[in-house]
Amino acid sequence: MFNRVTATLLASTMLTGAAFAETTITAVMHSGLRVLDPIITTAHISRNHAYMIYDVLIAQDSEFQPQPQMADWTISDDGLTYVFTLREGLVFHDGAPVTATDAVASLNRWGERDAGGQVIMDRTESLEATDDRTITWTLTEAFVPMLDVLSKQSALPPFIMPARVAETPSDTAITEYVGSGPFRFVEAEFQPGLKVVYEKFDDYVPRDEPADWMAGGKVVNVDRVEWVNMPDVQTAVNALSGGEIDYIEAMQVDLIPLLEGDPNIVVETREPTGMQTMTRMNFLHPPFDNVQVRQAAIKAITQEPVLAAMVGNPEYYSVCGAILGCGTPLENATGTETLTGGGGADEARALLEEAGYDGTPVVLMAPTDMVALATQPVVISQMLREAGFQVELQPMDWQTLVTRRASQAAPAEGGWNIFITNWMVPEISNPISNPMLNGRGDDAWFGWPTDETIEALKEEFIDAPDADAQVAVAEEIQAHALENGLLIPLGQYTLPQARRTTITDMINSPVPVFWGVQKSE
Repeated sequence: MFNRVTATLLASTMLTGAAFAETTITAVMHSGLRVLDPIITTAHISRNHAYMIYDVLIAQDSEFQPQPQMADWTISDDGLTYVFTLREGLVFHDGAPVTATDAVASLNRWGERDAGGQVIMDRTESLEATDDRTITWTLTEAFVPMLDVLSKQSALPPFIMPARVAETPSDTAITEYVGSGPFRFVEAEFQPGLKVVYEKFDDYVPRDEPADWMAGGKVVNVDRVEWVNMPDVQTAVNALSGGEIDYIEAMQVDLIPLLEGDPNIVVETREPTGMQTMTRMNFLHPPFDNVQVRQAAIKAITQEPVLAAMVGNPEYYSVCGAILGCGTPLENATGTETLTGGGGADEARALLEEAGYDGTPVVLMAPTDMVALATQPVVISQMLREAGFQVELQPMDWQTLVTRRASQAAPAEGGWNIFITNWMVPEISNPISNPMLNGRGDDAWFGWPTDETIEALKEEFIDAPDADAQVAVAEEIQAHALENGLLIPLGQYTLPQARRTTITDMINSPVPVFWGVQKSE
């Protein structure tokens, strides 16, 4: 007899079946996510989150060529006017259409924060929405790398947000997370630092072209993606082996043997260009407000022990002093002889004495929950101590560090002196968009150097008539950056990823993305 009880049981069975049919990818990313605004931070996890829910006007393919994404474009013969036309069918997650006004507001906010965007804005006469689908960008002088900067996948891509959100001051975090990308952020299930949930956005219309790096059609084949944070990589490896998770973004190299015999797991290198790890000093406070002290820190550090502790297996790392990356057209290692050789502790001590270093403690922020950043602070703190620095190593999780590094307070009042970070080589290979080469003081990247020379050299690079001239300017940039201590390059590395064989068709990209991915049972 079909009664109310039977109907209830049937409904329950149907709901259970529907839930069972839902396809979910569970991934352990390189860090937990807390900062949701991709414009106020260059943290890769915030950028990765942004690619899930936002889209960009144009994007780079695997040949580093700009391709249409949200918009096509035309360029005037004199190279001064760029007209972008939004493609049809673009809609935000709240149902509102994406308009040129939204794009203009987003580009203006981005242009205040991004190193390359700041240079473009210096040469901008006007940026306006000339109708609902048309953005007209007029420059005062030609800027040849315009499309390269607008299409870059990092550090701060110009993600498009609703105008009401993009009108938030660029030094203030947004509080509404509405994009038009292939996934929708499930704010109700967000657990900062622990779990992030994304659902397929059914109204997203992919481009027709095949996906290629960040360009092409973003076709979503799963219902949900969940990022869960497991700071202990051994725990993540066990979860992957047991089928509790599907993917690990950053594998600890010495744990790879635990997975090698498992036919259900693939360990692979999906980041084709590698990463550079580096040290950043704070120019605002002692002792690194003194250039001689910054030079002493450079002399005190040598790369090999840092890389060996960080990665372990030399197959996955290489000594490299080039601030624009090794294996790139602008590779140059001027000024890094001690970094790539045996170090220069004696020279460092002499420089400290000459600078009158008075033992001011160096507050070194040390993230404890990231495979790619956990060991460098320990090794570097010891090298600095051996050269005569007083070092205060302060452990914290990465997202706390990401928040704290934005503070310009004195180190004793919640600020900092030094931290270590990592960049993808494509992010740093062009001096115009390399965040570490921004010398605009308070408008520069964390550390806030005021350096008119580096800004002038970047202008020379932009105006260089050919590739040979660019190489010559890049050598000057390399030499100046090391002389002034804009950064301390620590070498290049690649960390493999791991996935269960039920996960297929992952795109080879510097950014881990979840469109195009298939999951089978």
